[in-house]
Amino acid sequence: MPVVAFPGMPGPDSPADDRAAVADAVARFLDSLDAATTRRSYACTLARLTAASGTRHPVAALDCDHYATVMDHWAAAEPATWNRHLSALVSFTTWAQRQDLLATNPARRLRRRKTTRRGDRALPAARLEALFADDRHALRERVLWRLLYETAARAEEILSLDVGDLDLEYRRARVVSKGGALEYVHWATATARLLPRLLKGRQTGPVFLTDRRAPASGRRAPAAADICPITGRGRLSYPRAEHLFKTASAELDPHGDGWTLHQLRHSALTHLAAAGRTAPELQAKSRHQHLSSLGHYVRLGEETSARITAEHDPAARRRTR
Repeated sequence: MPVVAFPGMPGPDSPADDRAAVADAVARFLDSLDAATTRRSYACTLARLTAASGTRHPVAALDCDHYATVMDHWAAAEPATWNRHLSALVSFTTWAQRQDLLATNPARRLRRRKTTRRGDRALPAARLEALFADDRHALRERVLWRLLYETAARAEEILSLDVGDLDLEYRRARVVSKGGALEYVHWATATARLLPRLLKGRQTGPVFLTDRRAPASGRRAPAAADICPITGRGRLSYPRAEHLFKTASAELDPHGDGWTLHQLRHSALTHLAAAGRTAPELQAKSRHQHLSSLGHYVRLGEETSARITAEHDPAARRRTR
């Protein structure tokens, strides 16, 4: 009895080269993304999909169990982290369906998680300054943290910087924004003093490097653009940078959990709003396309609440004589 394959499914007699393998499809999907920051973020998620299914597994044979295995890795993560990785899987699925590689939706059983708006996302400026000035932390980390705060940029944008993107004279850097546009971010004196110490005369390669030399071959070998030609070290990854920041900030966090890199952007914009900067000024700094997007960042939170309470405390008032 002859076997007829469903559309998008390889037949039993199809040559192996004609079957779209997961690893090959993932590589093509990532190449189709314009924004380097999105590509780097999605690559982390889809690497786990390749590992869960096998590199030569046909895309058409992906099922809900493969996707569930991938997302199990972030089962205990914050809702925002879960949703970010799920978005990567959904985007790959949509692309594969458009390419006629996949007839089903393996993500159909997975649901986005509801995020809870927190009122303490902005960090106290005094605690941030104590963290930035603490010499127990490596120079690389202190430069990264200050740069993220002073530019109010996204962590992916700053970690994607190459030395050639920096304009040290005008204290600015060219970044590829979330939508793929080329934009500039600006930093202040503290970062300007530290950056030359970090670069040590390097003219090319990533700004933020790993501690060890990057593998030259194998599955873990990074792209040539992510390796410093002078030191042979690779580009610092977002997960590693996030781990270092959470670990370092845990002792300053009253809850002991540590802070996230995104909270530096959130804090910078909140502090500028508290200092009286207008909405258009904040939009210029954050590079949001719509003013309405700033509402998530510039709620004047705990520090403002504490100051207002203290200023209007009847017991603290003194009569002038």
